[in-house]
Amino acid sequence: MSVFTSVQPAEAAAWLLRYNVGDLVSLTPIGSGIENTNYFLSTTEREFVLTLYERIPAEDLPFYLNLMAHLAAHGVAVPRPERDRTGGLFSMLNGKPAGLISRLEGEAVLRPDESHCSAIGAELARLHLAGRSFRSRQTNKRGPGWMLATSRAVRRFLTDEQNQLIADELRFQRERRQTRLPIGAIHGDLFRDNALFAAGGLSGVFDFGFAATDELAYDLAIAVNDWCIDLATGDLDPQRLLAMLRAYVAIRPLTVAEAEAWPALLRAGALRFWISRLYDYHLPRAAELNIPHDPAHFERILRSRIARPAYWPMGIA
Repeated sequence: MSVFTSVQPAEAAAWLLRYNVGDLVSLTPIGSGIENTNYFLSTTEREFVLTLYERIPAEDLPFYLNLMAHLAAHGVAVPRPERDRTGGLFSMLNGKPAGLISRLEGEAVLRPDESHCSAIGAELARLHLAGRSFRSRQTNKRGPGWMLATSRAVRRFLTDEQNQLIADELRFQRERRQTRLPIGAIHGDLFRDNALFAAGGLSGVFDFGFAATDELAYDLAIAVNDWCIDLATGDLDPQRLLAMLRAYVAIRPLTVAEAEAWPALLRAGALRFWISRLYDYHLPRAAELNIPHDPAHFERILRSRIARPAYWPMGIA
């Protein structure tokens, strides 16, 4: 959530006239994240997040925004997109498609304990179940084809050994995906900074810019790789891992095939974010507020998953 496209208060106030949400009070840029331009936007009536979608084509936006609206309507803890006076969920602002979503209360928990991991596991399972009745489909824009193309784009910045590791893992994942697993709507990026907690517990999960139709257990693996690890080594923390998995399967039990694929899914999640961080680090876009994440973090996680495969813990159905 960086600022790639600047919006002045007068521009936001004029754009806001298409909504029935009161008058603009304040507009504050949000400096974290790497994909879209985001502002906290306050009106005389409510608090919102204004998002300008930098990479998502306007024709793809209905999937993401309608998914959020669908999940919110089914009781999942996600922000609700605001419809304008015409019923639309987005319109153009300074040359970019933009929309308003409700602002969640609370703060991100960057050093989660077992209770936080349990809450995330349960909410992700509820999200996956609610998504079963969402009929739209969207190919994962960060799927295998993207990973192959992007790995080629960053190849010149890497050592021979790193390039070989990526090539070997891409080959391994191609073979792994020959086994079909349950698919549906996934969040695709449920990291610690994409969830907020308040005194009453989890306020909600947000930032659906990587949502897609893909393997549900892969979505769980992505979350585990961020919430349930030792940040210094990338190794899995057994207690937090167990807390998240138990909470998830209590709501949506996994199939035998998903459990068997678990080590490979953890590796797939690590590979996807290592490649994307390599690209953002070596080929960054200009932004007023943007600090690319260190790609070495997910290289460590991938190496850890390969060296010490974490199979589905015994005793979990």
